[in-house]
Amino acid sequence: MVLGIEQLHTLVKEKGLVTNLSERELTNPEGAGFDLRIGELYEVSGQGLLGVTERETPEMKLIAKYKEGKTTEVQLKPGVYYLMKTMEDVNMPEDLLAIMTPRSTLFRSGVYIFGGQVPPGYKGGLNMGIYNYRDTDFRLEMGARVVHIMFFEVKGKGNLYRGQWQGGRTTTDKKETQV
Repeated sequence: MVLGIEQLHTLVKEKGLVTNLSERELTNPEGAGFDLRIGELYEVSGQGLLGVTERETPEMKLIAKYKEGKTTEVQLKPGVYYLMKTMEDVNMPEDLLAIMTPRSTLFRSGVYIFGGQVPPGYKGGLNMGIYNYRDTDFRLEMGARVVHIMFFEVKGKGNLYRGQWQGGRTTTDKKETQV
């Protein structure tokens, strides 16, 4: 079952389910979830590895960051994959799972966000890929609402997130053993 906005607002106030929400999301959100904003944008370079027991992510270079009161526009180049991080953090309880989807203006413009699920027990920032499928630049302002997050109730016993990405880190420093 998808949680409605009234229940989500209660969880935000009482449990800090999502922190740093915009005023719009605190007072007048749309749908059954919250729109999250782009806070950081990274250029991805080099190889990565996902092995059976080890992994290593490509290098990440911060190219833009939201600054309060300042408009910063970035150009997403055609055919380029970037990593983005939201301005908001989540504190997932053991009985909720979240799913993220891109806002429709993005996919209508040929830009797609590779979100996914946020497991029970995860705490921290949210990273996801963003890719411009078009043959022209796409202008994006830092701080814009880019992804919608919805929360689902987990019925029965589940397991809490125990991975090394807890806290919202963006990349690995070197090759590491997976837990």
